[in-house]
Amino acid sequence: MMSLPLSVLGVNAATLLNAFALLAACPGAWLLSITRLREQRALAHLAALSEERAVDQPMLFLDIRTLRAQRLAYRLGFACLGLALIASWFSTRL
Repeated sequence: MMSLPLSVLGVNAATLLNAFALLAACPGAWLLSITRLREQRALAHLAALSEERAVDQPMLFLDIRTLRAQRLAYRLGFACLGLALIASWFSTRL
Protein backbone atom coordinates (compact mmCIF):
# COMPACT_ATOMS: atom_id res chain seq x y z
CA MET A 1 0.00 0.00 0.00
CA MET A 2 1.29 3.40 -0.93
CA SER A 3 1.49 6.00 1.82
CA LEU A 4 0.20 9.47 1.08
CA PRO A 5 1.94 12.61 2.29
CA LEU A 6 0.20 14.51 5.07
CA SER A 7 -0.49 17.54 2.89
CA VAL A 8 -2.56 15.42 0.48
CA LEU A 9 -4.76 14.26 3.33
CA GLY A 10 -5.29 17.83 4.49
CA VAL A 11 -3.65 17.24 7.87
CA ASN A 12 -0.66 19.24 8.98
CA ALA A 13 1.81 18.46 11.74
CA ALA A 14 0.26 20.89 14.23
CA THR A 15 -3.12 19.17 13.96
CA LEU A 16 -1.56 15.77 14.51
CA LEU A 17 0.37 17.06 17.51
CA ASN A 18 -2.80 18.58 18.96
CA ALA A 19 -4.59 15.26 18.46
CA PHE A 20 -1.76 13.54 20.32
CA ALA A 21 -2.07 16.11 23.12
CA LEU A 22 -5.77 15.41 23.37
CA LEU A 23 -5.15 11.66 23.45
CA ALA A 24 -2.62 12.17 26.25
CA ALA A 25 -4.78 14.59 28.27
CA CYS A 26 -7.99 12.54 28.35
CA PRO A 27 -6.56 9.46 30.13
CA GLY A 28 -4.61 11.73 32.48
CA ALA A 29 -7.72 13.66 33.48
CA TRP A 30 -9.70 10.43 33.84
CA LEU A 31 -6.97 8.92 36.04
CA LEU A 32 -6.87 11.99 38.27
CA SER A 33 -10.63 12.10 38.72
CA ILE A 34 -10.90 8.37 39.44
CA THR A 35 -8.01 8.54 41.90
CA ARG A 36 -9.62 11.44 43.74
CA LEU A 37 -12.93 9.56 43.88
CA ARG A 38 -11.25 6.45 45.27
CA GLU A 39 -9.35 8.56 47.81
CA GLN A 40 -12.57 10.19 49.01
CA ARG A 41 -14.28 6.81 49.33
CA ALA A 42 -11.35 5.37 51.30
CA LEU A 43 -11.32 8.35 53.66
CA ALA A 44 -15.10 8.14 54.14
CA HIS A 45 -14.78 4.43 54.95
CA LEU A 46 -11.95 5.20 57.37
CA ALA A 47 -14.05 7.91 59.05
CA ALA A 48 -16.95 5.50 59.43
CA LEU A 49 -14.67 2.92 61.02
CA SER A 50 -13.16 5.53 63.32
CA GLU A 51 -16.58 6.58 64.63
CA GLU A 52 -17.29 3.02 65.72
CA ARG A 53 -14.07 2.70 67.69
CA ALA A 54 -13.67 3.67 71.33
CA VAL A 55 -11.74 6.82 72.24
CA ASP A 56 -8.90 4.94 73.96
CA GLN A 57 -8.15 2.79 70.89
CA PRO A 58 -5.45 3.90 68.44
CA MET A 59 -6.32 5.98 65.40
CA LEU A 60 -6.89 4.35 62.03
CA PHE A 61 -4.84 5.33 59.00
CA LEU A 62 -4.79 4.26 55.37
CA ASP A 63 -2.39 1.42 54.69
CA ILE A 64 0.88 2.05 52.90
CA ARG A 65 -0.14 0.18 49.73
CA THR A 66 -3.19 2.40 49.26
CA LEU A 67 -1.17 5.57 49.78
CA ARG A 68 1.52 4.45 47.34
CA ALA A 69 -1.06 3.48 44.71
CA GLN A 70 -2.76 6.86 45.05
CA ARG A 71 0.55 8.69 44.83
CA LEU A 72 1.53 6.73 41.71
CA ALA A 73 -1.83 7.41 40.06
CA TYR A 74 -1.54 11.13 40.80
CA ARG A 75 1.98 11.21 39.35
CA LEU A 76 0.93 9.39 36.18
CA GLY A 77 -2.14 11.59 35.75
CA PHE A 78 -0.19 14.82 36.14
CA ALA A 79 2.55 13.47 33.86
CA CYS A 80 -0.04 12.82 31.15
CA LEU A 81 -1.46 16.32 31.56
CA GLY A 82 2.03 17.82 31.51
CA LEU A 83 2.92 15.91 28.36
CA ALA A 84 -0.29 17.10 26.73
CA LEU A 85 0.43 20.70 27.71
CA ILE A 86 3.97 20.56 26.32
CA ALA A 87 2.75 18.94 23.09
CA SER A 88 0.04 21.58 22.73
CA TRP A 89 2.51 24.41 23.31
CA PHE A 90 4.92 22.89 20.84
CA SER A 91 2.19 22.57 18.21
CA THR A 92 1.63 26.33 18.30
CA ARG A 93 5.25 26.84 17.28
CA LEU A 94 4.89 24.73 14.12
